[in-house]
Amino acid sequence: MSLSFQQKNITLAPGRRIYFASDFHLGVPTASASRERERRIVSWLESIRHDAQVIFLVGDIFDFWFEYNRAIPKGFVRLLGKLAELADEGIELVIFTGNHDMWMSGYLTEELGAPIYRNPVSFNITSSSGQKKLLVGHGDGLGPGDHTYKFLKKVFENRFFQWLFRVVHPDLGMWIASEWSKRSRLANVNKGEERFLGADHEWLFQYCREVEATAPHDYYIFGHRHLVLDMHVSAHSRYINLGEWVTQQHYAVFDGNDLQLKKFEPAN
Repeated sequence: MSLSFQQKNITLAPGRRIYFASDFHLGVPTASASRERERRIVSWLESIRHDAQVIFLVGDIFDFWFEYNRAIPKGFVRLLGKLAELADEGIELVIFTGNHDMWMSGYLTEELGAPIYRNPVSFNITSSSGQKKLLVGHGDGLGPGDHTYKFLKKVFENRFFQWLFRVVHPDLGMWIASEWSKRSRLANVNKGEERFLGADHEWLFQYCREVEATAPHDYYIFGHRHLVLDMHVSAHSRYINLGEWVTQQHYAVFDGNDLQLKKFEPAN
């Protein structure tokens, strides 16, 4: 398989770090649980602001998101306020859409200066330690399986169907979204956690191996899978899955030389 990716360059200043987190799924399973999780995310952002140069939010920030021409979903003001604060300080934000918030448009770019990416992007990171190559994306619809979702994704990405939803009154549209979210994996997290299927059956890992054969990277960083994973793709590359924040609260940090997975443990 030969793939081409959008290429981006980042020069990492001495003493600065790049952070990655994914799958906050704000909005589920309940309003109170989501708000408590939002406070935890804001605490994490505050804890890394001292050395963060770039923060990647790798999809499914919200369990549902849709931008009407003059309306956005209510809520999430603590997170959005903190992100605006960090952006105003000069910390770069990079956002990927996921399968739950693929209907992002230009709002967060206008307010935060954050580019919105819908497909994996290859980042060349240059630092005093040298250069590393990272492939970053949410991960939905990649790899050999999940054909039902791949079909649904084409439907959801279709401009005509997006237009149909946009002509629905926002009150009705958000009610439909709320009902849909109640059926998501993380809205029903107590029914059983995700399980590792083995290297041969993990579609994202297989995707990384296919990419590595023709376009080698040092790190492959994805979300979507709701598992915290660190697997060797080759002798010189690793597949990192960031997990989710409903039960796990993990993130990754890159210092220009090495990438580590960590769990956020609030001080209080």
